[in-house]
Amino acid sequence: METGSGGGGRLPKTESAEMRWVVPGGAYEEDEIDSSDDGVGGTDTPTAALGSRGGCSDADEDEEDSLLRQRLVRTGPRADSFDVEALDVPGLYRHQEFTMGRSIVLALQTLGVVFGDVGTSPLYTFDIMFNKYPNTSKEDVLGALSLVIYTLILIPFLKYTLIVLWGNDDGEGGIFALYSLICRNAKASLLPNQLPSDTRITSFQLKVPSVELERSLRIKERLETSSMLKKLLLMLVLFGTSMVIADGVVTPAMSVMSAVNGLKVGISSVNEGEVVMITVAFLIVLFSLQRFGTSKVGLAVGPTLFIWFCCLSGIGIYNIMTYGSEVLRAFNPIYIYYYFERNPPQAWMSLGGCLLCATGSEAMFADLCYFSVRSVQLTFVCLVLPCLLLGYLGQAAFLMENLTKNEQVFFLSIPSQVFWPVVFIATLAALIASRTMTTAIFSIIKQATALGCFPRLKIIHTSRKFMGQIYIPVMNWFLLVSCLAFVTTFGSINEIGNAYGIAELGVMMMTTILVTIIMLLIWQVNIIVVLCFLTLFLGLELFFFSSVLGSVADGSWVLLVFAAVLYLVMYIWNYGTKLKYETEVKQKLSMDLMMDLGCNLGTVRAPGIGLLYNELVRGVPAIFGHFLTTMPAIHSMIIFVCIKWVPVPVVPQNERFLFRRVCPKNYHMFRCITRYGYKDVRKENPQTFEQLLIESLEKFIRREAQERSLESDENGDMDSEEEIASTSSRVLVGPNGSIYSLGVPLLADCAGVSNPTLGSSTSLDGSLDETMDGRRSLDNELSFIHKAKESGVVYLLGHGDIRARKESFFAKKLVINYFYAFLRKNCRRGIATLSIPHTRLMQVAMQYMV
Repeated sequence: METGSGGGGRLPKTESAEMRWVVPGGAYEEDEIDSSDDGVGGTDTPTAALGSRGGCSDADEDEEDSLLRQRLVRTGPRADSFDVEALDVPGLYRHQEFTMGRSIVLALQTLGVVFGDVGTSPLYTFDIMFNKYPNTSKEDVLGALSLVIYTLILIPFLKYTLIVLWGNDDGEGGIFALYSLICRNAKASLLPNQLPSDTRITSFQLKVPSVELERSLRIKERLETSSMLKKLLLMLVLFGTSMVIADGVVTPAMSVMSAVNGLKVGISSVNEGEVVMITVAFLIVLFSLQRFGTSKVGLAVGPTLFIWFCCLSGIGIYNIMTYGSEVLRAFNPIYIYYYFERNPPQAWMSLGGCLLCATGSEAMFADLCYFSVRSVQLTFVCLVLPCLLLGYLGQAAFLMENLTKNEQVFFLSIPSQVFWPVVFIATLAALIASRTMTTAIFSIIKQATALGCFPRLKIIHTSRKFMGQIYIPVMNWFLLVSCLAFVTTFGSINEIGNAYGIAELGVMMMTTILVTIIMLLIWQVNIIVVLCFLTLFLGLELFFFSSVLGSVADGSWVLLVFAAVLYLVMYIWNYGTKLKYETEVKQKLSMDLMMDLGCNLGTVRAPGIGLLYNELVRGVPAIFGHFLTTMPAIHSMIIFVCIKWVPVPVVPQNERFLFRRVCPKNYHMFRCITRYGYKDVRKENPQTFEQLLIESLEKFIRREAQERSLESDENGDMDSEEEIASTSSRVLVGPNGSIYSLGVPLLADCAGVSNPTLGSSTSLDGSLDETMDGRRSLDNELSFIHKAKESGVVYLLGHGDIRARKESFFAKKLVINYFYAFLRKNCRRGIATLSIPHTRLMQVAMQYMV
């Protein structure tokens, strides 16, 4: 729906035969629950409002009596108050646009953040390819080079640069960005806290499946109705995320150790143990510098990577001119066929090493939160890809004249005059490349946390200009310890290379599957194109995966175990969070109970505002009952605040707060959903947050009063409406409550029409009285809010823990009572995440049995 041009954003009415109960003084939350509710509980009948209301003061008796005057009328569907607020958008939010000059600066930064990994792949690709089966002829070198060339063209260039990058979620990339895009379009999330108003966030708008494309609609319906498909989709996403984290452990070990290995070429006395110790020292320094942020480090190391790519291309051109240009024949893919025809086992085993030339491809997509699509594409096409091709061509030219030198190929191919300067630059490039997947992991972990799939961790934002540039201390040191363990355990790039390939392929395959779903569901691409994409890339990646799985017994199984542990952590957290939310929904307080307690809630209402934080998007949480029984008094105004992370990158500030009234007006209770995207940063301090919340509440109350005034004019007595229509007399209620007559009875002097005219005048007088009463009620409520605000704001935080029932299965008890409880105990507490001041905090704990 769209707001009209006038009337203060009034929603257009639609014809409907819906019957509903109208309660003068405003409807409250339970009356507005629609078919999109979570399914737990039901709507209350009108008799619920007629129950006993003990404990109310005399001042509220008249207002309570007005609740008894209920009428069953025929009206159009009521606009959800949350939806009304969400539609109030003065200007459309747009993702940040980048000028050409800004894109060039970002292109320089991407060299140090995005392309470091793929840029340092020439250090080890040919070493791993010829590790188990040394090359014996020039044709083998040409075949291996042809494999590398077309792997670079197909995976980093064609798949990621030209296709996958367009699957970004408003500038966000990575596994969870794809997942959130699917969840927004098809409601595939397992956590049942979606609201219809979420789809009206400005940045939530996307191309929905059209009626003509029945395939998209069928897929959407199937995904929304099948819990099995939702679970399968989540499992694929969690598997891909665990592989990304594993990749972030292997990348620094592989890059730094391969660069330090160059010392063995220049200094013959250096052994493998010394290489390991130097690598460990470099890694400690590297992760210690991570806290300085992407923007500062990226701009500082960008020129270093630019020099490195120039060295790659320069050495490649030198070797081609020195050893011959015969390697250019490798651009003919027929040499791949000859390579597999001559020695199938050798060619098949070399696939795992060949894939390493495409490492870092996922970082181009995952690190989009740091940079723009244009800067990533510009840098890769104009600089990275040409330099990589020249570097591999030069190494192959050297190998064709030195068939026995299968180890340290890159360093052996360096001209002696520039050997040590290039080794120095290569070491710096490797250190920079080690940060590539680390930055991507920080972004993905934040997205996973926002979507309820990872325990809460402390997140530090390192840039004032780009909200996506973050640093997670706990994850940084966890990656360092894991990386050091891998280096000291394996001690060789050949062993680490096999594990590296498994991690890369796991991420690539999950990305291929998710992009395929997006093609079918959102992009609505022709089915032939979708099948070609899926068959080509998933088939290619499975072919590579079959090769690296053959080396699992050599030690790569350690990485699989590491990824499996991470997967279980994320799955257990998501499972426990889902159970906790569903239990809170089932045990929420009924409206019958609230009506029985009365407007004083069975206790004393002290002046002030109480902000009760909870996770429910509907209803009164059970933890509120504990506050009523534990505290000697409750605040005169209660606002249930739900911090909700919606699957969009950013929620505009004017769409942040959604309000709904809970219980009748004299209860002074409201529901507030505060929505944040997974890229949003809670920058506001408590005072600013309170001010924004109160202003949004006042705006909601004014709009509600305006809607009631307009509705009472439309839903008057049917006979009066007919009389008014017969006299062509029309009355308009303005945004400020003023009454304007748009017509004068033209037939007032005719016989037989005096009574209708009199009826019209009577109706107008009644309308004026109702309008004045509405304005007085509005002024009184706004005054009440101001007085409560002056008395102070207190934060009420309820800690809800879950325990498995005694009759539950042993596995469920183990997961909930021990694993999930351990994660909740050691993750970042909600009080720290919400930045709640301790001086105005009250806490109550509650335990749910699931």
